Amino acid sequence: MASQSESWDVLKLTLASASVVWYVILWTIGLIGCISARKRYRLRPRSPLSSAPASSVPGVTIIRPLKGLDTNLYENLESTFNQDYPNFELWFCVDDEDDQALPVVRDLMAKYPNANAHIAIRNGLTVGVNPKVNNLIAAYRQAANDILWVLDSNVMIDPGTLARAVDLLSPPPTASNASKPRIGVVHHVPFAYVSKPSLGSYVEQAFLNTNHAKMYIAINTVAIDSCVVGKSCLYRKSDLERVDGSLRPIPNAENGGHQPGERGLEAFGRFLAEDNMIAGALWHELGLRHDLSCDVAHNAVGHMSLMDYIARRIRWIRVRKRMVFAATMAEPFTESVVAGCLASIGLKYLLGIPPWLFLPLHILVWLVVDLDVYASLAGYPVPSGDRLQFIATWAIRELLALPIWFVAIVGNEVTWRGTRYEVMENGEVRKAGHDGRGVLGWLRRHGRKSTDYYEPLEVRE
Repeated sequence: MASQSESWDVLKLTLASASVVWYVILWTIGLIGCISARKRYRLRPRSPLSSAPASSVPGVTIIRPLKGLDTNLYENLESTFNQDYPNFELWFCVDDEDDQALPVVRDLMAKYPNANAHIAIRNGLTVGVNPKVNNLIAAYRQAANDILWVLDSNVMIDPGTLARAVDLLSPPPTASNASKPRIGVVHHVPFAYVSKPSLGSYVEQAFLNTNHAKMYIAINTVAIDSCVVGKSCLYRKSDLERVDGSLRPIPNAENGGHQPGERGLEAFGRFLAEDNMIAGALWHELGLRHDLSCDVAHNAVGHMSLMDYIARRIRWIRVRKRMVFAATMAEPFTESVVAGCLASIGLKYLLGIPPWLFLPLHILVWLVVDLDVYASLAGYPVPSGDRLQFIATWAIRELLALPIWFVAIVGNEVTWRGTRYEVMENGEVRKAGHDGRGVLGWLRRHGRKSTDYYEPLEVRE
């Protein structure tokens, strides 16, 4: 009995110590994200490329996949016409001539007649299951420039964004960067703003602008692996034409080696998370690295019910589970509620600190850090008139995180733009039946039928 008691005491001590150590590690990651956000986003200098002659800067092809009248569409698309960069072309991609986005595009092309703008109509061209890849492929094949900038339709960018991104993707050769891996992807952290107020929209805003941004920036600062959201990404077509999404390193990659078989954008039509897979392929197959610009991708969020928000989170957790299983299994332990509860138990056992004292302080400090991340991205703190509402929806998000994860982790089917998919190994997908069963079926029946709130043609997170 004494031996069993001693073993139990050792186990409790080990678990308590592990919970506190994990808590310290998690706070270290969070503070890296917070401090990096302060350094990166609170100053956005003008790029010298903005005023350079067109012949002296790399050409860029901007591609915007479109599907219907997304929230704030006119302003989002107009922001690409207004880039302070002397050498770019624009491609607007639709599935057919009846797409509601086309009149908006044509109005803008008439307003900016000097812009080098084009329309690409898919007309049934299909290279895979992913509808975004099918939408993009015609413009991708006709792009006049090697540097591609793919921007989702619900994203608006500041005028200097392109020039600063090209600065990172194609820096001038110097002794300091000669020995560093070349940058293969420049991406932008999403910053959400609500254009059509609703509970789900505000919860989504609180999520993207705090915890998601904090962890996203921290992971990219540490840069131990690829982590890219596809709302706004620059990369080179010549690099993409060498990879296939297998994530297997290419022999002799530094000297132009490439994967056998199908390569380029077409090869990523089998994935639902094509943006994440493209970034991962450039990282693992070519040995390239990624960089975050000091700009944000202003993400318009229209009307979103709470059920819409929950269904969206379930969808992308299920996709991530099949791509990065270990990280997805660990995800609940990175959330404030679970991490705080485990740390409070450990501190009670080790130091006698009562949970009623620790947990409120934990939540308060966590919130303060998240609000600081928001202020760094926005350039200003949460407006005083919106602060209580923001904190309330932040709290809802934190409380929902674990239940959403539990629901998401037990299934492999997702619904995206009205089509059901089964997520398979490595994030590949195939179309599934339409039986409407399960939690997502219930959410679809009880949520909004439209997708005007926010359905960018990409995966997150």
